[in-house]
Amino acid sequence: MSRPTTLPFEPIALVPPVREEYERVPEPLLDVAIETPLPFGKRLANQTWLRKALIAFVLIGIWEAVARAVGNDLLLPTFTDTLSAFVQGIWSGELIAKTAISLSVLLRGYLLGVVLAFVLTSLAVSTRFGRDLLSMLTAMFNPLPSIALLPLALLWFGLGTGSLLFVLVHSVLWPLALNTYSGFQSVPETLHMTGRNYGLKGLRHVLLILVPAALPSILAGLRVGWAFAWRTLIAAELVFGASSGNGGLGWYIFQNRNELYTDRVFAGLAAVIVIGLVVEHLVFDTFERLTVRRWGVQR
Repeated sequence: MSRPTTLPFEPIALVPPVREEYERVPEPLLDVAIETPLPFGKRLANQTWLRKALIAFVLIGIWEAVARAVGNDLLLPTFTDTLSAFVQGIWSGELIAKTAISLSVLLRGYLLGVVLAFVLTSLAVSTRFGRDLLSMLTAMFNPLPSIALLPLALLWFGLGTGSLLFVLVHSVLWPLALNTYSGFQSVPETLHMTGRNYGLKGLRHVLLILVPAALPSILAGLRVGWAFAWRTLIAAELVFGASSGNGGLGWYIFQNRNELYTDRVFAGLAAVIVIGLVVEHLVFDTFERLTVRRWGVQR
């Protein structure tokens, strides 16, 4: 028995309801509260440099008070005595010469460590063998203090720049490699697909896709590597000063400690701190502001 091909009722066309049009007059803006500028005190409190300067002045005041309470310049010189020794060291040129020696060695070791870290991480994100190699090496050598390798460095390279470069590369390589590889791993898969669509492979894929996306992690690794290298160099120069009578800021501190010039020892330590602050704020902060913050990668 055949079924009917027509419906028993005619379909009804549904027409959507139409709202009535009306015109709404906007409310006057007279009742809107106008934001008033912040008071002068709050505007000053929002300045980062001013807050940090205030902290520095408080620490200096505590130092001066404690030194005057101790009353022994051999144990703890006052801030004014340290500042006088610092100015005299710069005026005589001795402190500047020692700083130049330290920075020349530091920059060479730091740049060499950065290059090696980039090679390792590029190999790790490209091949399975590179990933296993980086994981194994960082697990072995990252917990090892750089200064603990100094006896071996002295045995292998002797008293000279080679030993310093060896411990500096060790202090920079592993934290930078870990941070860079972690940044590469956090790159979204869509960026990887974009690179493959443009035919980017190998080193071009790393330079054009991974490095810009992982730049915050890379910059954090560069900061940590710089701090590790700077303090490792000063400690190594103390040993070199005791061994060969030559070196940079570390030798300056060691020599004045032997001669009981405590104010010059503190002046050398102040030079280490000042250089660290200058590099941190003028180099790394400027690079971060011109790259990751400007690109919107980091707030």
